Amino acid sequence: MTAAGRPSVPRLHPKARLQHDDVRGRDVLLYPEGLVALNPTGAEILELCDGVRSVAEVVATLERRYGAAGEGGVERDVTAFLDGLAAKGLVTYGS
Repeated sequence: MTAAGRPSVPRLHPKARLQHDDVRGRDVLLYPEGLVALNPTGAEILELCDGVRSVAEVVATLERRYGAAGEGGVERDVTAFLDGLAAKGLVTYGS
């Protein structure tokens, strides 16, 4: 997630949008070809992907919220989640 030592900054693709679906009773990631139903943690991660915070900052924020600092699991899970969405073109990275 880093290029030449610079942190990558995730953000939703401009055509994707995070929204609460009242019918499903959960948050979803909408995009022109469909949607991805999210669990609360996935929605929370995407809310932090504002195009300003780096992946490391997103991880640090979640670790503080959940008291999981330094355990490594949060970083692994956030990275895997974002990489999966990036592979589908729903998350992009800048610096």
